[in-house]
Amino acid sequence: MSIQEKIKAIEDEIARTQVNKATNRHLGVLKARIARLREQERERIERGKGQVGDGYAVRKDGDATIVLLGLPSVGKSTLLNHLTNSNSKVGAYDFTTLTVVPGVLKYRGAQIQVLDIPGIIRGASEGKGLGKRILSTTRSADLLLVIVDVFNPGIRKVLLDEIRNIGIRPDENPPNIQIEKRGSGGIIITDLVGMTEMDEDGMKEILREYRYHNSRVVVREDVDYDRFVDVLLKNTVYIPTLTVVNKIDMVDEEWVEKLGEDADYDYVAISADNDINLEQLKERMFERLDLIRLYMRPKGEDPDFDEPLIIRNGSTVEDVANKIHRDLKKTLRFTRVWGKSAKFGGQKVGLSHQPMDEDIITFY
Repeated sequence: MSIQEKIKAIEDEIARTQVNKATNRHLGVLKARIARLREQERERIERGKGQVGDGYAVRKDGDATIVLLGLPSVGKSTLLNHLTNSNSKVGAYDFTTLTVVPGVLKYRGAQIQVLDIPGIIRGASEGKGLGKRILSTTRSADLLLVIVDVFNPGIRKVLLDEIRNIGIRPDENPPNIQIEKRGSGGIIITDLVGMTEMDEDGMKEILREYRYHNSRVVVREDVDYDRFVDVLLKNTVYIPTLTVVNKIDMVDEEWVEKLGEDADYDYVAISADNDINLEQLKERMFERLDLIRLYMRPKGEDPDFDEPLIIRNGSTVEDVANKIHRDLKKTLRFTRVWGKSAKFGGQKVGLSHQPMDEDIITFY
């Protein structure tokens, strides 16, 4: 029996199983088996012919990377061109973009790489329309821009389901669960939160399914079996998203207002063709990437306010040093900081200090 046949058999069993508290553990184990089989299939494909084909591998560049995700002809290429002055081919027919087209958005001192990938179709995660090759590009993104048109906003769920099927968890954080493999001693589970979504027997069954026969697990967050499996999988990545509703120039204000009343998610309404709300979109993208600007002040000179150093919020002085040059921290004696993160101007800080937006930094 092939891997796909095994997955289909388990899916059929899940469909036949009534969902209730008594079957929660059984369903969790079945889903864990499907996830493991999909992981095996992914590894088999990588060993055989690689994750991506020619034209789909793009080196990350700039301060952050955004991938445009949407159906064919939703306006991704037009949006890329208007955001970045790129030259992505635009046409009023499906599958205009047949490879990954990069552009660079310069905004508030940041250089943000924006990738226009071919349109996604339903079943892309299963290989339809070269879907696996296309979707593989999204795994390295710092932000996914989920683009739907104003006439079909419900397709957002389909797009998110497709990326979930390749191990991406949109708008989630990694579960606060630590799993350590050991040489002996069986499975020891320490529950620090009083689990309600899982029980120890179900966790142990899943751990054995993944060959964690001897392991220590510390649970610091009450999660369900699906998210517990995410901790065990090697390919799970967590990426924020921002939803864009395009083509609002084609409807009236009442349509847009009705859309806002019906939508159960946050979004930015735009017209890429007519540059409507693109400045608002740029601001929201910058905020969602959680970037901050730091001004470097060479010793004995004025700060460079023209070209800020862009880094993720929560980064440390060590991260800043590494971004400038990987060997800088070897010769670094100390650092002084002016700004919101400092207790006083010119505070002397260590490598673990976390600067804040628009701080001024001098390395000594």
